[in-house]
Amino acid sequence: MQAALYTEFGGPIQITTVPDPAPAPDAVVVEVKANGICRSDWHGWQGHDDAITALPHVPGHEWAGVVVATGRDVTRGRLGDRVTAPFVGGCGRCPQCLAGQQQICDHQFQPGFTHWGSFAEYVEIKYADENLVRLPDELDFVTAASLGCRFITAFRAVADQGRVQGGDWLAVHGCGGVGLSAIMIGAACGAQVIAVDISEAALALARQAGATVVINGATTDDVPAAVRDITGGGAHVSLDALGSRVTCINSILNLRKQGRHVQVGLMAGQDAEPRLPMGPIIANELEIVGSHGMQAHRYPQVLAMIAAGKLRPDLLIQRTVSLREGADILMHMADFSEPGVTVIDSFG
Repeated sequence: MQAALYTEFGGPIQITTVPDPAPAPDAVVVEVKANGICRSDWHGWQGHDDAITALPHVPGHEWAGVVVATGRDVTRGRLGDRVTAPFVGGCGRCPQCLAGQQQICDHQFQPGFTHWGSFAEYVEIKYADENLVRLPDELDFVTAASLGCRFITAFRAVADQGRVQGGDWLAVHGCGGVGLSAIMIGAACGAQVIAVDISEAALALARQAGATVVINGATTDDVPAAVRDITGGGAHVSLDALGSRVTCINSILNLRKQGRHVQVGLMAGQDAEPRLPMGPIIANELEIVGSHGMQAHRYPQVLAMIAAGKLRPDLLIQRTVSLREGADILMHMADFSEPGVTVIDSFG
């Protein structure tokens, strides 16, 4: 099969022929029909993710496709099924999985990180019975692939970890794929959403996704003060959807008393261990919450909201590209040059 392969962190990603995968007893092999290009894969390629322990490696974790082979123990995935899965696959046996928290599984499977991923014609998906999600016939593969990391991560961050309710003020710092998804989901939950970014193109997409107010961080001297002024005291919930020291601190400081900060963006490099403003956190009884993916059993609510037209992830997709083009885009993601979501839909 054709796959995007790198042999060193930060090195060239080349399109080459590698052996087709064969399914382990608990796995399926999926023919990849579409695959999102996500900043998390850029972090992996840069060597920021400890889950990648062996090279060469194939990135990719936002996928949708068709089951073409099944392991002997698989009972849910059948040949020809149109499927996707969360980017964190739970084993189904550890204490976290037994409690329904597969997104923090002790033995998690992550295509593109713990194993070769979906920048390829085929991908093996382990723990298939626990994690496969059957796609509705009316949901196209490109839109389904865009759910795989950013949209479902944003859904859990807003609905489950942030506990956003109608009438809340929600601030979203960083309007990439996760941020735009969070804006759309927050608006669908009835929140008033403030979008913060340094790109006018990203802020224009944020308005389309449902932002009530936008703030350009590059031209605003004090972002937290601006949010507190707009909201009359601060946001009820705030997300750092980028993962930088600046966006993390701004998200905490723009909260009202007893507000909730949700850290969604990965913190890496010089931003890995930011100094948190513990004075305001203590004095204002703020909550600091992490968010990491979403369980397969939570997909039905998302799919139902898409079917009802309450969520339109397709509106966040800016273009589709080939596997070769996708590899080049991944290597240049640090430039922040592409607003919205880009999806690979050609693998030959």
